[in-house]
Amino acid sequence: MLRDNLKRLLAPRHLAFVGGRSMARALKRCAEGGYQGQMWLVNPQHDSLDGVPCVRSVGELPCAPDAVFIATNRELTLTCVAELAAKGAGGAICYASGFAETGAEGQALQQQLLEAAGDMALLGPNCYGLLDYLHSAALWPVAHGGKAVEKGVAVLTQSGNFAYNLSMSDRSLPVAYMASVGNQAQIGIAELMDALLDEPRVTAIGLHLEGLKNVPGFARAAHKALEKGIPIIALKTGVSQIGAELALSHTSSLSGSDALYDSLFERLGVIRVSGPVSFVETLKAAACGHLPKGGSLIALACSGGDAGLIADYAERNDLSLPKLDDGQVRELAQVLPTYANLVNPLDFTTAIWGDGAALERMLDSALRTEADAAMLVLDYPAEFTGERKECDLLLELYCAALKRHGKTGFVTSALPELLPAFARERLHAHGIAALQGVEDGLAAWGRIAAYQGQRQALLDLGESALPPLCPQALQGESELLNEWQSKQALQAFGLPVPKGVLSTPEQALANAQQVGYPLVLKAVSAQLPHKTEAGAVALNLRDAQALGAALEQMRARIGAYAPGVAFDQLLLEPMASAPLAELIVGIKRENDFGLALVIGAGGILVELLKDSKSLLLPTTDGAIRKAVLGLRSAALLQGFRGREAADLEALVAAIRAVADYACENAAQLLELDVNPLMVGAQGTTAVDALIRLGQV
Repeated sequence: MLRDNLKRLLAPRHLAFVGGRSMARALKRCAEGGYQGQMWLVNPQHDSLDGVPCVRSVGELPCAPDAVFIATNRELTLTCVAELAAKGAGGAICYASGFAETGAEGQALQQQLLEAAGDMALLGPNCYGLLDYLHSAALWPVAHGGKAVEKGVAVLTQSGNFAYNLSMSDRSLPVAYMASVGNQAQIGIAELMDALLDEPRVTAIGLHLEGLKNVPGFARAAHKALEKGIPIIALKTGVSQIGAELALSHTSSLSGSDALYDSLFERLGVIRVSGPVSFVETLKAAACGHLPKGGSLIALACSGGDAGLIADYAERNDLSLPKLDDGQVRELAQVLPTYANLVNPLDFTTAIWGDGAALERMLDSALRTEADAAMLVLDYPAEFTGERKECDLLLELYCAALKRHGKTGFVTSALPELLPAFARERLHAHGIAALQGVEDGLAAWGRIAAYQGQRQALLDLGESALPPLCPQALQGESELLNEWQSKQALQAFGLPVPKGVLSTPEQALANAQQVGYPLVLKAVSAQLPHKTEAGAVALNLRDAQALGAALEQMRARIGAYAPGVAFDQLLLEPMASAPLAELIVGIKRENDFGLALVIGAGGILVELLKDSKSLLLPTTDGAIRKAVLGLRSAALLQGFRGREAADLEALVAAIRAVADYACENAAQLLELDVNPLMVGAQGTTAVDALIRLGQV
């Protein structure tokens, strides 16, 4: 029922506004914007406001409205939500602040609000609302700059001001929906994404995030988008420490670890951008719904300088510029002057500027290519020059040529302001992206091309279909398992460990015969997690005499380092042969966000190289292999300088064992480290391990 009510909110047959004069103006804006359904203004104190008749109470509404904007204080909001839910309204938007973002008292009020809503869809509180340009329904407290569209992108943001500014921007972004989600008490980013993906006129989704409240739900919706081929573009704030603190105070958002957001986005094919301009331009590149099949371009400009910019920015964004074939060169030579450089990017010069027939011949020759898409740099001069008609001619010919050749394409300008609004609107009417600025335009197109190139591979990998584990915070004390206990626990899940013997100082010499020399001696104690610093490890002991000396030396060193730690348990293991590489495999717990498998260069190189990859759990063998081979140190595993190649299957299986243990014990696992994991040509062995468990 909640989902059905959310669908009512997103395609409303009737609207209600609860509040004062500002709500009367909001209702008028809907009428002026073309909304066709019934609308009511609810106000108990006035018969009319600004010429809009008022209904005295929610109970007096002639029917249960599909969508309601509530602009009252927080106490009245609670009452109004309960009345609307009882009447059977579809959804309500709560504008008031003073809820969970203000602390414990506000959190309690937000819980009451949630209970009052029941199965009615609730957006907010502490939000600006919803702009629905598919149905011209503006559930919004102030003016906005958008207009009705036939199709376009959906933008979901935790900042009402960001949404307001985006609607006012001079970028011609076709917006189907704009939602300010606020505190996400009930309906949040995940739920909106899932519902909007069922609307075929939504061509891409843009997210301006401070944090996610429902990571598994977000992952399910993002996987659905990946299956449908609907790009998701994310601008994530809260990267800095101060930014994370601001997110908490703004909408009570969980910012989480930025590295884990990167892992989440990479897993799901979410395109992450760094700022508002790249956010808008990347959305525009996807907005028409005509996405490129790959990253090759045929690029056109009427300036050698522009062609040079194209070449540089294309390479920077992994876009290829395939050579013109001999037939294209011959045809172009017949229409372009002798000084034209017949290469891709093509500078077709200004010699044919304004010559419709010559431009059409040039376009037909250039677009007869296997390149995945076409681009044109088109710079409009100022209107007073009287020279815009030549640009209009080229624009129309280019649009027609793309259609004639069945090509995906876009237009950009050298500088953002040189592609005016009327030209952008004309291009978008043809389903062609109008990007502003050659640098930002090629970067945006490169992101969309990369998304298309990796989408099927991500689906085949299978990881995107697995909702991440989302462990809750644990209270109370934790327990650190010693090395022997940690290894035994992991070995039960398939992690290869040395065939060691748990011993005592008194039995060590006898047990050594069972293990065989050379061997490794380690003190076993949960109070010595860092054994090397404590002198609790002795390597390559070749005989009984060396073992005896090591025992005495170890007893003395531990006594000096940690006088209260008993020297009563020892681990004897065969000395491992030199590996091809040492890795570290660990588990990082981010409460209420995810459990991450961290794979990196291990041993003494952990801090030096800082070479690691993170995968949210659960994961797949394919994703583990990809992460291992994505390390900067991966060459050591692939026959570096004539050495043997690592047994990758054994390595993946060993890492999988750690992941399986973590998934099985996700509720209580706080910390896990396997370091080093010795990787060889014929197998992989974990020579040290540490596990910390909490109380469930």
